[in-house]
Amino acid sequence: MSAATISTHVLDAAAGTPAAGMAVRVELLDGTEVVRGVTDDDGRIPGFGAAALGAGHHRIVFDTGGYFAATGRKGFYPEVAITFTVEAAEHYHVPLLLSPYAYSTYRGS
Repeated sequence: MSAATISTHVLDAAAGTPAAGMAVRVELLDGTEVVRGVTDDDGRIPGFGAAALGAGHHRIVFDTGGYFAATGRKGFYPEVAITFTVEAAEHYHVPLLLSPYAYSTYRGS
């Protein structure tokens, strides 16, 4: 299998805006970091998708606690970690819809 790629888009549902300035990292389940970045004004990380993911389980970790602290708000979740499985050499889009006390995700395109 050739490598898969990844992207994300973080939206702050409570503020009604993209979540700019949030640190995000992708890692293997053993904690080995694959790539990291910070969301831009659109809640995306340009160039994040250039990271090559091999087959297997990965985790994308969003620093929601740091984001909420930087925006002067408190949140219930200090981080959101989403574990997913790469099975094919395709693009994996893992968006996050966030509020201080809830979040949701799905496999995007």
